[in-house]
Amino acid sequence: MKRILDFFWPALGLVAVVWSVKLLFEKLELEAATDGRVSAALDAGGLWSDIKIIATVIGTKLANIPVQGYVMAGLCTLVAYAALAWYDRIALIHLKRERGISFVFIALCSFVTYALSHNIGATVFSGGMVRYRAYTAKGLTAGEVAILVALCSYTFAFGTILLLALVLIGEPQILQPLGRLSSWFSISELSARLIGFALLGFCALYTIGAWLQLPPLRFRSFELKYPRLNVVARQYVAAPLELIGAAGIIYFALPEQGNPGFFIVLGAFLLSFSAGLLSQVPGGVGVMEAVFLAIMPGMPATAVFAALLVWRLFYLILPLALSLPVILFFEKSQLAKVVHLDTKTPAP
Repeated sequence: MKRILDFFWPALGLVAVVWSVKLLFEKLELEAATDGRVSAALDAGGLWSDIKIIATVIGTKLANIPVQGYVMAGLCTLVAYAALAWYDRIALIHLKRERGISFVFIALCSFVTYALSHNIGATVFSGGMVRYRAYTAKGLTAGEVAILVALCSYTFAFGTILLLALVLIGEPQILQPLGRLSSWFSISELSARLIGFALLGFCALYTIGAWLQLPPLRFRSFELKYPRLNVVARQYVAAPLELIGAAGIIYFALPEQGNPGFFIVLGAFLLSFSAGLLSQVPGGVGVMEAVFLAIMPGMPATAVFAALLVWRLFYLILPLALSLPVILFFEKSQLAKVVHLDTKTPAP
């Protein structure tokens, strides 16, 4: 059975690569097909003509953004993915398994994990599969990898709660335009601020729990330890840093005229990206556009669409394309180890 699994995982990695290439093309096609005439041309054409149409449409949309906007968006992307790698490092510190695992390895594992999960949508499955393959090769058990995945997910949620609390307190009117999308958002500014303070209270209680060193939760033989204060302190920095970097991509891609400011863009990003994750819509396609257009009615729709396209290119599509060679190299090296062990094993 073990020998079968040794060959099964590289084969699964190859399937993931093929699936990702198909997904990559579909996402680019979806971005280009927002215009009805372009959509009709794509339906009537073949593969090569579709590629030409997609490249032309996307190139036209991106041409209106200045070079400075791209440079700042690129820097924000690096900040966001560095912070995501820090998520994994924080989880390893919590598990006391950070020794012997270089940050380069962690960064590559994290990069591939989020490149796949952000695009595919099945965050726990796709992210868990990559981390399981990578970290069990470094000696972690399946249970430890499960805790690592859970803590990384919680770190993201914690950062979202913390920043959303600050946005609701500082810009409580941000929810009112969303009342056109759902009656759940039709609340007063006072109510929005109270929700913000309640979210801050949750963050405070979580921190106090770490300070008091609450006892671990036990489920039969499984033990879930409460994060220590040094872990929580890192979460306070890493989680907001990643979200600020991701929102910064959109902010710097928007034109200056009519730009509502970074705090509003950050709030729109937090609300739309969280809704996209909850709905499991890959890349939040449609969800993000609806939220941003509702919150920023003073911005031209074409400018909003272009900025979100830049975000998807930098934060989703380019990382997905760059992660494919990493997956192939890792699975090839793992397969080579299996073959090497087979050749060294003496015949009975």
